[in-house]
Amino acid sequence: MGGSELVNIAKVIVDVPAKDVDRTFDYLIPESLKGWVEIGSRVGVPFGHRTVQGFVVGLEEAVNTDFKLKPIAELLDLVPPLSPDLVELGRWMSRHYACSAIMALQVMIPTALKGKSKRYISVSEGFESLEEQTVQESQASSDGPVLFAMPDSPENVSIQDVIIRYVRSKEQVTLDHLSDRYPDHSKEIKRLIRSGILHEEQMIKDKLQKKMLKAVYLAVSEQEAEDALADFPAKGKRQKEVLSFLLEAKELLPMPLKDVLSALQVSAATVKGLEDKGLISISEVEVFRDPYRGRDFKPTEPLPLTLEQQAVYDRIARQLDEREQGVFLLRGVTGSGKTEVYLQAIQRCIKQNRQAIVLVPEISLTPQMVERFKGRFGDQVAVMHSRLSGGERYDEWRKIREGKVKVAIGARSAVFAPFDQLGLIIIDEEHETSYKQEETPKYHARDVAVERSKQHGAAVILGSATPSLESYYAARSQASDEFAPVLMEMNYRALGNELPKVRIIDMREELKDGNRSMFSRALHQGIAERIERGEQTVLLLNRRGYSTFVMCRSCGYVASCPECDISLTYHQRSNNLRCHYCGYAETAPQICPDCGSEHIRYFGTGTQRVEEELAKLFPGVRVIRMDVDTTTEKGSHEKLLKAFREKKADILLGTQMVAKGLDFPDVTLVGVITADSALNLPDFRAAEKTFQLLTQVAGRAGRHQLPGEVFVQSYTPDHYSIVHAGSHDYLSFIKDELGHRRALQYPPYCRLILVTFSHEQLPVLVRAAENYTRLLKEQAQKMGLFGSLDRFSSDAFDVLGPVASPMPRLKNRYRFQCMIKWRGEIDAIGLVKNMARKMEQDFQGKDLLISLDVDPQMLM
Repeated sequence: MGGSELVNIAKVIVDVPAKDVDRTFDYLIPESLKGWVEIGSRVGVPFGHRTVQGFVVGLEEAVNTDFKLKPIAELLDLVPPLSPDLVELGRWMSRHYACSAIMALQVMIPTALKGKSKRYISVSEGFESLEEQTVQESQASSDGPVLFAMPDSPENVSIQDVIIRYVRSKEQVTLDHLSDRYPDHSKEIKRLIRSGILHEEQMIKDKLQKKMLKAVYLAVSEQEAEDALADFPAKGKRQKEVLSFLLEAKELLPMPLKDVLSALQVSAATVKGLEDKGLISISEVEVFRDPYRGRDFKPTEPLPLTLEQQAVYDRIARQLDEREQGVFLLRGVTGSGKTEVYLQAIQRCIKQNRQAIVLVPEISLTPQMVERFKGRFGDQVAVMHSRLSGGERYDEWRKIREGKVKVAIGARSAVFAPFDQLGLIIIDEEHETSYKQEETPKYHARDVAVERSKQHGAAVILGSATPSLESYYAARSQASDEFAPVLMEMNYRALGNELPKVRIIDMREELKDGNRSMFSRALHQGIAERIERGEQTVLLLNRRGYSTFVMCRSCGYVASCPECDISLTYHQRSNNLRCHYCGYAETAPQICPDCGSEHIRYFGTGTQRVEEELAKLFPGVRVIRMDVDTTTEKGSHEKLLKAFREKKADILLGTQMVAKGLDFPDVTLVGVITADSALNLPDFRAAEKTFQLLTQVAGRAGRHQLPGEVFVQSYTPDHYSIVHAGSHDYLSFIKDELGHRRALQYPPYCRLILVTFSHEQLPVLVRAAENYTRLLKEQAQKMGLFGSLDRFSSDAFDVLGPVASPMPRLKNRYRFQCMIKWRGEIDAIGLVKNMARKMEQDFQGKDLLISLDVDPQMLM
């Protein structure tokens, strides 16, 4: 190449998980792809000796020089899967969460599009003289021809001949498949490729394809079809029935072929006969996989709003009408009607020809929630969550991208729904820690939503009965320019009924009085009364399995995971012990593996054990258990809740998934079996999470005409989180908790970065962690930033640790961590990220992993 002509260049982020390629690479846009390649396009590009997937993040024209750029090999989508605003959002995420650009972009697209490069083999075009070329190739080889006995041939033929015939019969096969079929003949395969007889091509194939279905059309006009029907020969009676059926159902055409066959009980040959006559055509059409196909959602109308609801709605409506970015924190008690406000705000957004995203925690994405939105907006709603198949999620995503829907409802990742006229983002139960992704990129959906709203001039509603301390503090103090929501409150239930009475039961007193049961006497009596009256009970236990751990009472042995420093959990149904972190499982021991004693006992309380106890105490009681073990199958969540709604059970027993989003009119009792199980975790948010969970589950009781009652069993009944949850007093809890946070200088009075180091060898790990913290402190001191956050300064930076992680070994790797606290206008994220890169270079080849979590929600 030479001269001074202008060429089109694409700046591409390649899908290669290596830190030294976390930048853009320039590729030439071939003439054939000009006009097709856009910002956000997914492309296949040559990278080293292979073809990889990449995303176009920039376009430019440049004067052609003698430096030869590689051209883009293929365009993977005619319509770019990422819009320019999502590409820009990816840049922001990469900076904000200290992750690579490719990680930030990959999280925005469905799994179906995360294609991988494969090598495909076909017979070269123009290759005709099979015998002649194989003979020439064999003669050229020093090894001579290799003969191979074909099972269906009387003569011996060369293995090259066999391979070529096989590839030709398949048209195209992967190199892996060909190597597996002829494992002893890799040399011959390579010779055929080198000689040009077989053609090798690298292509990127997606994990899933569009679903195609054979469909039937009329190939002639209606009049012509009716004329043909009148003149149909007597022998073609079945064909005549098909044609008559298609004419009657002309409004439903094209119709799936399988529907025609099943409706008329005819063979495919009969229908094919009509195609041969030129009266109909059969061709493949694309169909969307709809997870809710066949479900009828009863249409609903907007409800009249209370005075509180109306005031909140009016403020949001003004923001929507102004088409300017704004963030609102809606604190509404359980049952105050937040969902109806959401629905009416979405309706206004749609009338403006804009689109809305609704995020709910995965645990709350119940059929009941979907029903509310589908009932109000029908086919305008796409639903995205983990219980859908990969194909269903892909098709729901495409409905959004192609403008077929106006509303996307889903869990965390739905914040990336590819809408182009975004007007409203709603985050329900905004305090939920599940909005923070625990794998790279470790983004928080709330912060991503706020950033997207700036791009589109959209409104954001953060709704919760118990907002996170960070959100509430930001709204009250208005101290941050980046995130300062407008606070709105709804303090009364929409139906005018009272919040349920909460009774806190001291389990220490129960033990003193001789009650060794997991149920207090008051809770036992309450359940019995509900069963007698035909009312329903919800029981919360924040654990799953049968028992927490297995221990030998003779020698103290505890069954632990061999790869993680954590005890194994006993599961009665499968009679095994399971690690809930790495998945390791083993059969439950009958005798102690250490001392041989038979005194193996199960300690703690799991959902299975509670279910067993209920059956003993209340013979004939009907219990539905909801935990991770009972809701693994697709649709199981929905079936269990439907059964409970239809009063096929007296008690709904479960883990956190029963605490949120459920609304059953006959639930009048809620029991919390172990209120303080989370209080002793090594997490500064333990009290906040306990208060939120208790408040949420208490809100499941007495939501309709019947009054509700809540029993909270605790061994620390005087803890302020439990006391304030008992009186539904959010503001008093906030006051106490903020006092503790200020004294310890934890969020919202600073920000955090958790740096976790892991390695298979403990000495290497300790050295790396200590080197990292030492260098980080030295760098901060040079910049004049390092020091305790207690000092009076707007900018401050402190490093705690390194120490062993609360879970010091996971999946056979030791783990250490350090915590960075900072406040002010410091580029702490950049400083921490650069130091991590330097450390990884220093320990290159030693398998050291460093994970950065900005604003962590989990410290385990």
